[in-house]
Amino acid sequence: MARNGNILNGLYPFLAGRTQDVAQLDAAILESVRQKAADSLAVKQRFFEEAGTALVAAAHALADVYRRDGRVFTMGNGGSSCDAAHFAVEFQHPVTAGRPALPAINLGSDLAMLTAVGNDVGFAHVFLRQLEAQASQGDALVGFSTSGNSENLMQAFAKARRLGLVTIGFAGMTGGAMLSSGLLDHCLVVPTDSIHRVQECHVASYHIVWDLVHTLLADSRGAAGNAQGEGPGKNERSWEASAP
Repeated sequence: MARNGNILNGLYPFLAGRTQDVAQLDAAILESVRQKAADSLAVKQRFFEEAGTALVAAAHALADVYRRDGRVFTMGNGGSSCDAAHFAVEFQHPVTAGRPALPAINLGSDLAMLTAVGNDVGFAHVFLRQLEAQASQGDALVGFSTSGNSENLMQAFAKARRLGLVTIGFAGMTGGAMLSSGLLDHCLVVPTDSIHRVQECHVASYHIVWDLVHTLLADSRGAAGNAQGEGPGKNERSWEASAP
């Protein structure tokens, strides 16, 4: 009992009527910050060293979708839903001047649709039903899941494959069903069990993919313009063309 009491006192000094040393606590917290930052950098470095080629391939696939005047759909749950929304808004509202807005639709944004399908059919169908209504062959579906095992994502990826969509996934840990199912054309897996580290890599990844897609499209526009003298396509309107 005495040993247990000593352990508790070490963890929770206020229980024994002692105040905690503020300087020691701050020093410990600061060291924790350093360790977490170092771990985050190490995970990113490993991921990008291993997945760089896959990132470039995914960017080429999305650029091809936009060259065909296709659209991109995104999906995720919880924090990954925020990543799906972030990914979509990067393409719809480019932060870099001169880059065109491109169609990207976050399937988690329609609350009425999500609650209707979730209530009437089941949560596993909330993304699938929207693809049935909106997606066409040649579009793309991008999904985010830290585990790679979200059932509603897997149902949507299966539907996307039947519809002829390009399928891209951002996963973590071992990749889960997203990697093993064979339903995804491109699956980027962050090999760590830390959800935080997975999501940090996902954010950096889709920022890079966004930049690569625009670079590839700009090269295509330049080549096409030089060869044919054509103006921008439906998904390639310049700032000047859209100005009032």
